[in-house]
Amino acid sequence: MDTDRDEIEADSVGVSTTRKTFALLETLKDEEGVTIAELTDRTDLTKSTVYRHLQTLTDLGYVIERDGRYYVGFRFVELGEQARSRKVGYTAAKRAVFELGQETDERAVFIVEEDNEAVYVHRYGSLSNTMIGHRRPLHSMASGKIILAEWDDDAVSDYVDSVGLEAVSPNTITDSDALFDELETIRDRGYAVNDQEHMDGLRGVAVPVYTPDDEFLGALAAFGPTSRFTDEYVHDDLRTQLRDKAGEIRVTLAYG
Repeated sequence: MDTDRDEIEADSVGVSTTRKTFALLETLKDEEGVTIAELTDRTDLTKSTVYRHLQTLTDLGYVIERDGRYYVGFRFVELGEQARSRKVGYTAAKRAVFELGQETDERAVFIVEEDNEAVYVHRYGSLSNTMIGHRRPLHSMASGKIILAEWDDDAVSDYVDSVGLEAVSPNTITDSDALFDELETIRDRGYAVNDQEHMDGLRGVAVPVYTPDDEFLGALAAFGPTSRFTDEYVHDDLRTQLRDKAGEIRVTLAYG
């Protein structure tokens, strides 16, 4: 019994240590160079604890120190790129996003789902790299609704129960019946539209991307200001271009 208690206490210490490490990393991610004193204030950790964790992270190359300020190191880029290339299709989607952005002169993204959230895997447009890995509510984005439309009703109900339908903007769908109706429409027409549901003044359109074996890979989308994203542009021009690019990804995966 004493051995079991010791193991439980050791696990608790390990979990606590890991949480402290990531609390520091999350703070470093949000700031451009932070001192030990600033990290101490923002994380509520003691100065000695902050110092010990930073020394370990620095030794491993995940954090760098310049003139007394600490930054996230490029070692994380290696991990991030491994995640972005975990599936062969993710690499093919990167090229499609770039080409879509170039051809339309719009912001383009490739989105996947992880832990009930929409995650940016690739993005074309201003400050594109700053959004990689960011997470957004599935129900507030065209690409997120594409993902939800791939799920059966039970899975969508579980999402609503566990995550909720928070209003990200005044136009976000917050009623479950309205969400189910929207997803049925998306399944029927094969694409989704975000009409200022994530941000005022912003519209978007997304399509599903499949592998040659009909496995759902993610959502390809384009978005921009309502002044330019008219109904005709969204439902005709962009929808067609997005479908073409999604088809190209499928062909690329089929024939290499």
